[in-house]
Amino acid sequence: MRSKKILELVKILESHDISEIEISQWGRKIRITKNHNKSGHAEDSVVTSEVSRKSIPYQFVEVAGIADKHLAESDKEKIQGVEIKAPIVGTFYQASAPDAEPYVRVGDHITVGQPLCIIEAMKIMNVIESEVSGKLKKIVAENAQPVEYNQTLFIIDPAG
Repeated sequence: MRSKKILELVKILESHDISEIEISQWGRKIRITKNHNKSGHAEDSVVTSEVSRKSIPYQFVEVAGIADKHLAESDKEKIQGVEIKAPIVGTFYQASAPDAEPYVRVGDHITVGQPLCIIEAMKIMNVIESEVSGKLKKIVAENAQPVEYNQTLFIIDPAG
């Protein structure tokens, strides 16, 4: 897991009422916990209220869901449109070959059924086609990086 992703997990831990995050992805496992003092309470750097904190059992949450929600909220403020999501888990590719032109670029007019990308899963190349027509506003996924099921890949403005 890249340090950028680990830092995102730490930010999620700090910004939500979560004391521990554990994620297992692609055969690797990472666990991040808040520091606890001897009484078992989380040590907060800033206390915003006078309410005493009780010992809370660990909460295990779907980290990808929180991260997607957090990122999606910031993106929705900036970009409106239809999200094209990954139908399978795999590796996202913008072109059919490393030296080939990408299927689509930001600003292109997209039609229904037009190939947008490839997701490689178990050495099978799955062409992902557009479900809507419109202008491509954003490519959310990164080329040659893993994508999760139902992760947003593209945002298309149907009015464009």
